[in-house]
Amino acid sequence: MTATLTSTGVAPPVAAVRRRRHAPGWLAVVPLLAFTAIAFGVPAVAMLNGALTVKGQATGGTSYSAANLTTSLHGAYLTALLGSVKLSAVSAALGALFGLPLAQAVVTSRFRALREGVLTASGVLANFGGVPLAFAFVATLGNAGVLTRHLNLTDHGWDLYSFWGLVIVYLYFLIPLMVLTVTPALEGLRTQWREAAQNNGATTARYWLHVALPVLTPTLLGGFVLLFGSAFAAYATAAAMVGSSVPLVTLQIADAISGNVLVGQENVALALSLDMVLVAGVVMAVYLPLQRRSARWLEA
Repeated sequence: MTATLTSTGVAPPVAAVRRRRHAPGWLAVVPLLAFTAIAFGVPAVAMLNGALTVKGQATGGTSYSAANLTTSLHGAYLTALLGSVKLSAVSAALGALFGLPLAQAVVTSRFRALREGVLTASGVLANFGGVPLAFAFVATLGNAGVLTRHLNLTDHGWDLYSFWGLVIVYLYFLIPLMVLTVTPALEGLRTQWREAAQNNGATTARYWLHVALPVLTPTLLGGFVLLFGSAFAAYATAAAMVGSSVPLVTLQIADAISGNVLVGQENVALALSLDMVLVAGVVMAVYLPLQRRSARWLEA
């Protein structure tokens, strides 16, 4: 290694050179850590404090207790939490199931324009939600929707304002999100792996079963987690479509904050939010170790 000379012609100590090289890197991370602490740490502490704070009805004083958390895990609140978990799990599983073959078709396509068009459309549709999405489906598949009346879907038991109707609406933005998530992993599959499997007499089905899917499993689980989180946190679409007919925790939080159920339930809403954070944390704890294993294969 060539030493850098100072103005006096003497090379600086190696430790000083190393300090100068590493100091800018640490300084660059400080704003990110500060932003993370403010944007995520402060709301998390406020939510935890509010969830554990109980206000006495007689004295009006406050004290710390787990009463709000206990309330959030009973009755209608528990039903709403389990309903959100069920809706998110089903929507995420179907989104991953349909998104994988679509992403594979995009990766193996010979038409670059088609591939870029699908990925661009997926980026747009993955962020299309809320009230506009609900209105679009109501106008198309609602009780008086265009397709509902044209195909007489009501006579066949179709109901958009139900659990499965909400699943179909969620798939509109979850499938494109899955395509964007799994496409880089599919591109990371080595051509040599397929050729080696074919040289050993493996069919396409066996290659996917014994080679591709084991490598892609952590990525698929990561996509499932991402889709689960998107569906779990969705509010505006469900609120505009089903209201209270489908019990969801996000709708319960909104009702508790606005006082539509009982006055003074704001801290119960914070407890429900804490329950949502804990559910997301459990899902992430399962995903992260598998993601590291997948990264070693794809980077090898």
